[in-house]
Amino acid sequence: MTQFSTTVQTMYTLPQEAGQTDVVVNVNYLITGVDGTYTADIGFSQQFTIQQGDAFTPYAQLTQAQVVGWADPQTVSNMQACVQGQIDSMITPPVSPTSQPLPWSA
Repeated sequence: MTQFSTTVQTMYTLPQEAGQTDVVVNVNYLITGVDGTYTADIGFSQQFTIQQGDAFTPYAQLTQAQVVGWADPQTVSNMQACVQGQIDSMITPPVSPTSQPLPWSA
């Protein structure tokens, strides 16, 4: 059974946006999957906008859990499926065809 985790790798901010300072506008996430001794990961980026009056947490008070919670659930699910595919290929490597000499060649 694969255990997945999502972490924040980097955050990009604008100095001023919608009356707030240091507004996060882009986050790079990393999805990691671990199944026994097999580990795989994939990164993705998500952009954000803020409107005047939106709930706002100052940059210095953000937590990883809060920022991970901003990630689009469908994107996270899709990325987990990609990681699972990587792990499945490690556990059971795909069989590749090999070139054979032609039987009528001497």
